Amino acid sequence: MSGVVPFTREELQAMLDHSPFIAFLGLTVTEADPANEQITMTCAMRPEFERGAGTGQWHGGPLAAIIDTVGDYALIMLLRRGLPTINFRVDYLRPAIKTGLVITAKVRRAGKSVGVVDVDVLNEQKALLAVGRATYSTL
Repeated sequence: MSGVVPFTREELQAMLDHSPFIAFLGLTVTEADPANEQITMTCAMRPEFERGAGTGQWHGGPLAAIIDTVGDYALIMLLRRGLPTINFRVDYLRPAIKTGLVITAKVRRAGKSVGVVDVDVLNEQKALLAVGRATYSTL
């Protein structure tokens, strides 16, 4: 990572907003902390994310997409380029119902060929809803 100037919060937000799918998710960067290799974003509930119409319960698919995206952007912040996902998993711990999300991704490894990121998803009351781990190609 030597010699690479990390992206700022504003640069990361512009990249998110430039992608049609990610813009649809509505992710907002609230903290970009390259020194601690960590990024935090928020995401509001919208009807298209519901498991069942009118329930306010998040479907697991959008949660997985959000976890993968925020994890990827933790490495993008440091390496200044997009990275493909190699492997990805999510543990859903409790339902997300009638809440926005706070998603924090922590880089565990930013190696020459592989990056690993852990992602925590919390509700607005700070209860842990899901955890994800993703591996990305850094080649």
